[in-house]
Amino acid sequence: MTQDPTALVALASCGVAALSIASAAALRGWTAWLELKRLEMSSGSRAPSSPAPLPRIEVAALKERVRKLEAIASGVDY
Repeated sequence: MTQDPTALVALASCGVAALSIASAAALRGWTAWLELKRLEMSSGSRAPSSPAPLPRIEVAALKERVRKLEAIASGVDY
C-alpha cells in the first residue's frame, strides 16, 4: 500500500483548517461568556427596588393564617 504525498498533504491541511475553525469558535464562545459574566457582575451590584408582589401576598396570607391559628389556640372565636 503506497501513500500518495499529495493526499497526505491535503489531509493534513484539512485537519489544520478544521482545528483552526474549532479553536476560533471556542475562543469566540469563551469571550462571549466572559462578557456575559462581566455584565452580570456589574448589574448585580444594584439592589432590587422592591420585591415582587407575589411573595408579599403569600407572606400576608401566611400571617393571616397564623393569626387565625393563634386565636383558635387562645380560645377566641375568630
